[in-house]
Amino acid sequence: MRSAGASPRPRTRGHFIDHAQPRTLMHRVELVDSPAGAERMRRTLDSAGPVAVDCEAAGFHRYSDRLCLVQASVPDRTFVLDPLATPLAGCLRPSLEDPKRPVLMHGASFDVHLLRRDLGVAVAGLVDTQVLASFAGETAVGLQALLESRLGVRVSKRFQRADWAARPLSREMIDYAAGDTRHLHALAETLSKGVRRKGRERWAREECRRIERAAAQPAEKEAVDPVTRVKGARKLDDRTVTALRAALRWRDGIAKSWDRAPFRVVGNEALLAAVRVRPASSATLAAVPGFPRKLARGPRADALVRTLQEIEEMPEKALVPYPATRRRADGPARPDEAVVDRLKDARNRVASALDLERGRLVANSVLSAVAATRPKDLAALAAVPGVRQWQVEALGKELLAALRE
Repeated sequence: MRSAGASPRPRTRGHFIDHAQPRTLMHRVELVDSPAGAERMRRTLDSAGPVAVDCEAAGFHRYSDRLCLVQASVPDRTFVLDPLATPLAGCLRPSLEDPKRPVLMHGASFDVHLLRRDLGVAVAGLVDTQVLASFAGETAVGLQALLESRLGVRVSKRFQRADWAARPLSREMIDYAAGDTRHLHALAETLSKGVRRKGRERWAREECRRIERAAAQPAEKEAVDPVTRVKGARKLDDRTVTALRAALRWRDGIAKSWDRAPFRVVGNEALLAAVRVRPASSATLAAVPGFPRKLARGPRADALVRTLQEIEEMPEKALVPYPATRRRADGPARPDEAVVDRLKDARNRVASALDLERGRLVANSVLSAVAATRPKDLAALAAVPGVRQWQVEALGKELLAALRE
């Protein structure tokens, strides 16, 4: 039952905002870091309509990308929730797992995954304003660009790369975090109008449901050779590649023990420079440009020096070269590039007619899958991995015609 004096929930059509609640000049921002605060928040959200949500993770600074903040806004208030200080799942589930309650997010894929992985909260009723912007015909779909172009709101970038795992949080950081959600109701309202005018509500709903489903899928854990993430490593000789791989694993062990992003232990360029020098001592390591002096002179540096010296003395047959690029055995055959080009031409013509970004209409990777699969009809086209039903309706016939050329 709604509490006395609470504002009525705004009307929604499907998951599209028909009108926002009256916006007030006063917007409260409250840090929630206790069970009592979480319960107050739950009662407020229970009596509200759509809730706007954003997350902050620690991946830029910390070894793990764990969830560090959740921002939840109703039109007159934003709660900045601290999952490191108090349990939040039970207070968020009633609002975020109700498929009849719109959950407004922007660029939601990663945040929806974080909420499910770290809190066990499965978002339903997602309305992704980035998806809405794409279907409304916007070309610049970043949150800051949309807030400025649609609402005349400028958002500070001061804490864009803050360490959200650090405590205590400053008042400035709390207010900054609130800025990512406090305007989403108004933004969703104006973008929904544009999507409705173009008759693309069903397209947007399908995309949002796809994002929800993707968060429920287990992440594919594919072993990745760390040297493939270092620029220029492909051109190195086998001994240097072997040494670089060992140095990267050495760095990763330190990063994990320090709970620090690996590049903040030592950058790729400095690590590669150290490998090329083949240091015979920690003093030589300390002289490498860009290599942290404190780390080079510490006890961990000796382990790296010993490892690199051992690799220097390895026989050729023991070296492990840069991995060869291989196509997955169970993957589709390599598509005919001429066919892919015809599909791109068809996609581009339809995108221009619909005033949609080409990548939003159909990604090149999906066109490659279509070219490799060669579907014969619309049903087979819809079964190609990555193809959406709305895409089949929007340009399925054009794609099939291009395949037949």
